[in-house]
Amino acid sequence: MKKTAQQFRQWPNKAITLLGMSGVGKTTLSTRLPRESWFHYSGDYRIGTKYLDEPILDDIKTRVMENQSIKELLRSDSIYIRNNITIDHLHPLSCFLSKIGNPDLGGLNVDEFKRRQNLFFAAEINAMADVREFMEKARKIYSYPHFINDAGGSICYLTDQECWNNLNELTVVLYLRASDDMEKTLVERAGKNPKPLFYEENFLDQHLARYLEENNLKSTDEMVPDEFVQWVFPKLINYRKPRYERLAEKYGHTIEAEKIFKLPEDADIIDLVCESMS
Repeated sequence: MKKTAQQFRQWPNKAITLLGMSGVGKTTLSTRLPRESWFHYSGDYRIGTKYLDEPILDDIKTRVMENQSIKELLRSDSIYIRNNITIDHLHPLSCFLSKIGNPDLGGLNVDEFKRRQNLFFAAEINAMADVREFMEKARKIYSYPHFINDAGGSICYLTDQECWNNLNELTVVLYLRASDDMEKTLVERAGKNPKPLFYEENFLDQHLARYLEENNLKSTDEMVPDEFVQWVFPKLINYRKPRYERLAEKYGHTIEAEKIFKLPEDADIIDLVCESMS
């Protein structure tokens, strides 16, 4: 699905899949496209509302049931709990992923953390497999001619060839590459506000062992959850970067992510997309 700029401009039903770390501008680029003609498909939104909706609610209910008064209200169906996930508000999904570390500080033990990681990854595979169906819905039901797949940062771990063949057949793949300065900014943000993340299991095991050794800790239950995220995030960027680059080289094109944020409000984002194809 690699295209020249001219081919892309003339494509009557444009479709894009975005790659890149969280924070590089995938959602910003998606929302800068004309909303009246572009259907915005968020992989994380699909994961949270379709594939992990029940596990997220189960986790919340487990916590809530510790309060005896609320427990009785739930058991008698006097109240109910539901998710209110939106494309711009994915906090319930982040809370479910959580962080590894001391339970007294809100962390999860290794087994539970990995269980949730595995659920998330399976959900991400399913969400990407749903792209074809949603493209058809967007055009036939909602009359959107164009489609953008705002994929999660961990899509670089997907090894299912059928999934990538489908994405490559249906969409132009665009990698939003962060400059060195932008990477520093992402690391600074993670330091100030460490968020739950998905880790490939081998990466997680290696870095947990290293972190415990460097900090003279006997188990992950002694770790401060936020401090581990702050420590591991720069290493995660370096680990994912070559994977994004290989996918972009094989399937698509690369955009310098900083350019998205420097564009004037009235600029045509399609010009930037086509620039990556020239």
